Amino acid sequence: MSRSAAPAAPNPAARRVQSIYFTLLVGNTLAASFIWGINTLFLLDAGLTNLEAFAANAFFTVGMVIFEVPTGVVADTWGRRVSYLLGTVTLSVTTFLYYLMWVVSAPFWAWAVVSVLLGLGFTFFSGAVEAWLVDALHATGYRGSLEKVFGRGQAASGAAMLGGSVLGGVLAQVTDLGVPFLVRAGILIVMFIVAAVVMRDLGFTPAGRAHPLRATREVFTASVRHGLGNPPVRYVMLASCFSAGVGIYVFYALQPYLLELWGDEGAYSIAGLAAAIVAGAQIAGGWLAPSVRRLFRKRTTTIIIATISSATILVVLGLNRSFWVAIVLLALWGLVFAAAGPVRQAYLNDMIPSSQRATVLSFDSLLGSAGGVVIQPVLGRSADVYGYPGSLLIGGLIDLIAVPFLIASRRQGSASDVSTGVASEPESDDADAAPGAPPASSA
Repeated sequence: MSRSAAPAAPNPAARRVQSIYFTLLVGNTLAASFIWGINTLFLLDAGLTNLEAFAANAFFTVGMVIFEVPTGVVADTWGRRVSYLLGTVTLSVTTFLYYLMWVVSAPFWAWAVVSVLLGLGFTFFSGAVEAWLVDALHATGYRGSLEKVFGRGQAASGAAMLGGSVLGGVLAQVTDLGVPFLVRAGILIVMFIVAAVVMRDLGFTPAGRAHPLRATREVFTASVRHGLGNPPVRYVMLASCFSAGVGIYVFYALQPYLLELWGDEGAYSIAGLAAAIVAGAQIAGGWLAPSVRRLFRKRTTTIIIATISSATILVVLGLNRSFWVAIVLLALWGLVFAAAGPVRQAYLNDMIPSSQRATVLSFDSLLGSAGGVVIQPVLGRSADVYGYPGSLLIGGLIDLIAVPFLIASRRQGSASDVSTGVASEPESDDADAAPGAPPASSA
């Protein structure tokens, strides 16, 4: 059993950093979740087949693969705030383009192009906000647990996802499938204004202001060394190729799967229920994450058990034919996934230097997206051939492939595997160590 870090004295600066982080998470998730419950139905309504709909999602992940590292370098050289602002603008514009393509029943190639650009928008966020949080907590002398902050953030974003997905589904039912996309674009504009006012880079000085090209090259090289070149980090990132790729497919496939079990293809609010249940599980999982972490001495134990459990639930879900049983299984799947998420975030952040943090985290997202590029069309095609239940069963089997990589990461014996405090600053040739408490000892 691990012993949690000692309670820290009140720290107004650290609390303000967390409040800003939660605000950014809630705003982003609320905007995104307005279409999560009806995205697949939206694409099918635009005239795409199952294969084309999931191929469009795959092109979205192609965009993330292409742009993850470049935008991570942007965050590490120009600043996390700049990266976030660029993300809100890009996503707002491309979301509106999605709406226009639905209106005119655009050909598949148009959906592919704009989906790639949507991926670009999200890559400005991935890594940047998380890196901003960890560096700012170091700078403000935070002494608490990273799992606790990530868990609360996940719970807050889960609440936003719950509200957004339900409202998006209901709004689509009383208006049409395009209106939630317009609402999403509007919320993103609001978040641009909010971030421009409250977000400042703390504990991190953008390197690119003096020599952007040299800084970009140095950050990229160091990121490869501290990411793929660091065995415990590398194996966790490789595992995400399978777990994240399957997770992306499952989330969107559950919409038409639940409608199929319900027996009414026009019940958009039922489709939104899938996202809402996952959101509720995310809230519970976020709050449970610190307690789950204390159950095991090593962080990797939590991650491995969660992965095996998730895969098993998907296999059972694929064999199931009852709507209400599917609802229970979906809730369990979301809860397991959510409870392990903050633990995984803390494990990775504890092994990454500040000056390469955003880029390495972007590498992690890149590998997850790369898995999605292959897995989504494959599972989408399996849905055409075997139905959604068959595709979920196959997805569960693919998810299990991540387990050997997680075991390999565990075997490296990283100190971060047993850390319980705020992420310590790993050694870096490119940055001074940021202030922060050393990891608490474990029993």
